[in-house]
Amino acid sequence: MIAHLTRTSLLLAATLLVTACAGPTAVRGGHGTENPNLDDAAMSTGLDRVDLEYLMQQNLDKLFASRAWTNFRRAPEAPVVAIWPIRNDTTEHIENQLNTLLATVESRMVESGDVRVVSRERQREMAAEVGLQNTNAVYDPATAARLSRQVGAQYYLTGKVQAVDERADGERRVQYTLTIQLIGVETSLIEFQNTSARTKAIVR
Repeated sequence: MIAHLTRTSLLLAATLLVTACAGPTAVRGGHGTENPNLDDAAMSTGLDRVDLEYLMQQNLDKLFASRAWTNFRRAPEAPVVAIWPIRNDTTEHIENQLNTLLATVESRMVESGDVRVVSRERQREMAAEVGLQNTNAVYDPATAARLSRQVGAQYYLTGKVQAVDERADGERRVQYTLTIQLIGVETSLIEFQNTSARTKAIVR
């Protein structure tokens, strides 16, 4: 009996050891996988891809339903729009994610057929030519308008991400906003503006 228990204990210990040594397991998530909802859960209070896509989608829905966009559809000739980077006013390093998001915006606008879109690659070349590769000068309205004019745009799209971070009693809440503006190059008038919001929190 004792020998049997010893063998059982050894087998159990060996099983636990093998399990412990196996370490973390990589899994694939998203549509068409065994974990379709893997991307839905929040890992932290930081902005992730799901949050940014949600914020941008809210703004694009409003833009495509706006008076300005209706006028674009009715125009004899589709206006030319330049898409400039979104300013990151948060403490998070999301510049790469924002650039990826702008590629989606570019595609949506092109697919709409309501506007003609200046290649973002051409815009980067133009910014580089005047020494604006890695500075905040591209966010200056006068600079954005000048560069947009140089690439033949009549309007330019720009925006900013902001955050309000609150902490109390071991809990944390971060309220994020993404504001998008469509501005006339020659007039500097704001033809469209909208702010979408997303809140993330850690609660006890």
